[in-house]
Amino acid sequence: MATKTETMQTQVSRSFGFDPAEGRHHFVVSIPRGGKQNIEISEHFTWNPKTGSSPVTLGADEDGQIRVVLVRPKWDAIADQVRAVFNTRLKKMGRRPGSWRVGKNLIRRELGKELVLLAWAIEDADPGLIPNALANWQGLVPEERWWLYTQTAAATGHGLRDRGKGWRKAVRFALTENPVGLRAKDQAVVPEFFRIAVERSEQRTLFDLDNNGDSPQ
Repeated sequence: MATKTETMQTQVSRSFGFDPAEGRHHFVVSIPRGGKQNIEISEHFTWNPKTGSSPVTLGADEDGQIRVVLVRPKWDAIADQVRAVFNTRLKKMGRRPGSWRVGKNLIRRELGKELVLLAWAIEDADPGLIPNALANWQGLVPEERWWLYTQTAAATGHGLRDRGKGWRKAVRFALTENPVGLRAKDQAVVPEFFRIAVERSEQRTLFDLDNNGDSPQ
């Protein structure tokens, strides 16, 4: 019978590039057995070789915080393409590829941020707009995805309480309705949509959206 430590080692070996020796910050995609239950993506700052990731929470603790919950059909709509994108990146890094499995799927921190950003974009979006979100997400360079994740997580990063608010709502509109075109070499890394918002935030609360409105004004 496999020991608990061996089980944790197996999780790491099957992960999308997570290596505790490099850093313990990672994300976990929890995929339940069956095709109807929701998918949870959580962010973890600690790792124990015997017990694994910190406990998942929807409380005030940032360690183990659930960042987003996706219904299964929306997860299924992005899972294969995200896996392909991540594995291409991991191959360039000299890492073994990952695959989605029932249970806990560990993801290195930068890829986890990128995945959560995409999930935030589609969590409340019309399913018909998911291809737009995928195309626009892929049109962003990793540094843009990381920046957008960091800003959104700081303002509205709680998995349930912040859903559909502020930056989360803005991310949805940016990635589902605002196409990301080819960018000139000297063009700013941060998308224009968000740079305008940052400028406005100096005068009012960032993305203080009207709950009855459909888009940022």
